[in-house]
Amino acid sequence: MTFIIPIGPQHPALEEPAHFRIEVKGEEIVGVDLRLGYNHKGIEQALSDRSYAHGLYLSARVCGICNSTHSLAFTRAVESVAGIECPDRARYIRVIDAELERIHSHLLWAGVAAHEIGFTTLFMLFWRDRELSLDMRELLFGQRIYASGTYLGGARVDIKEKDIPQLVRTLDKLEKSVKHYIDVCTSDRTIIARCSGVGVLKKKDARELCAVGPTARASGVDFDIRRDDPYAAYGEIPFDVIIEQDGDVLAKVVVRLREILESIGIIRQAIDAMPKGAIRAKFPENVPENEAVGRTEAPRGELMYYVRSNGTNKPERVRIRTPSYANWPSAKPMLVGGTIADIPIVVASIDPCFSCTDRVTIVDVGTGKSRIVTKEELRRLRR
Repeated sequence: MTFIIPIGPQHPALEEPAHFRIEVKGEEIVGVDLRLGYNHKGIEQALSDRSYAHGLYLSARVCGICNSTHSLAFTRAVESVAGIECPDRARYIRVIDAELERIHSHLLWAGVAAHEIGFTTLFMLFWRDRELSLDMRELLFGQRIYASGTYLGGARVDIKEKDIPQLVRTLDKLEKSVKHYIDVCTSDRTIIARCSGVGVLKKKDARELCAVGPTARASGVDFDIRRDDPYAAYGEIPFDVIIEQDGDVLAKVVVRLREILESIGIIRQAIDAMPKGAIRAKFPENVPENEAVGRTEAPRGELMYYVRSNGTNKPERVRIRTPSYANWPSAKPMLVGGTIADIPIVVASIDPCFSCTDRVTIVDVGTGKSRIVTKEELRRLRR
C-alpha cells in the first residue's frame, strides 16, 4: 500500500511556494508529482511595456541572487537587435561582475544545503564568507545584492585602480576558506552520510531531461556556455569547466565549491588583462526591427532571453528561459527511490528559484488540459 504526502505550497522545508505530491511506500519514495505556479510576477509583459533602459533594471528583479546575469543576458539580446558592440574594457568588467555573483550564489546555496541537513555551524561559516563576496560587489559596483555592473552598450560603472588591491586581498582570503570547505565536505562523515549516493541523477537522465549548470555537470555533462558559446571576455580567459561523475548531492556540492575557485581565478585574470578605454558605447533612442537571443551561464545554468524589437524604444516581445525551469524535470528521478528525509536536500541540490520559473497557466483538473492566460484575461480577472 502507498500513501500520498503533500509538501507545500507553504511548508517549513520550502523557502518559496511549490506543491510536491510525494507517493511513498513506507519511507521509500515511489512517485513524485510537482506543481509550480504560485509566485507569478508578470515580468515578461512588464518588460514589453517599458523602455529598454527600464527593462535592464526590471530584468535584474527577476531573481535577487542572479540579478547581474539576468541583466547581462537581456543586454546581450538587446545589443544584438540594436547592432551595438560593447567596448573591450566593459567586456572584462562584465566578467568580473558575473563571477562575483557566481561566488555569492554558490556560497549562499552551500549554506542553505548545510541548513537542510542540520549542519548549522557549516551554514553559518558559509554565510560568513558569503559576506566577503558581497563586500567585493559593494566595493566595485556600489551595492551588495542588486549590484549589476552591466548597462546597455557597456558597463554601468568603471573599476577603479585603487580598489583592486583590496579586491585581490579578499579573493585570497576567500580562496583559502573555500579550499578548507572542500576538504570538510569530502571528509566529514555527517555530510557524506546525508549526501553521498543520495539524489543521484544519471548522465543519461541529465541529457534526456535537458538539465543545465552544476546540476548537469555533477552528472558528467561537459557543458558550459562561458566556454562553448563565449560572451563578454570569456573567450580570452582560460578556465576549467568543473565536472563530477557521481551525480549525487555530494557531487553537486563539490562542483559548486570548485567552481568558486575557478571564478576566483577568472577574476584575477580579468583584472590583469583588462584594457584601458571607454566602458560604454552609445545606445540608440529607437531600436530597428529585429530579433535575437542572448544567453549566459548563470550560477544555476544556461539562461536565455529572447527579444524582438519593433522600431521603437520598447521591445515588442521578451521571453525568458531560466535554468530552474530547465532543471525541474530532473527532480523526479533524483527523488524516486530515496526516502522522505532526503526530500529537502535533494530538492535544494538543483538550487531551485521559484520566482524566476513561474508562468501563468490555467489547468483544467477534470480534463488535464492547460492553456496560457492572456494579458486581457488577467486584467478582466483582476477587476
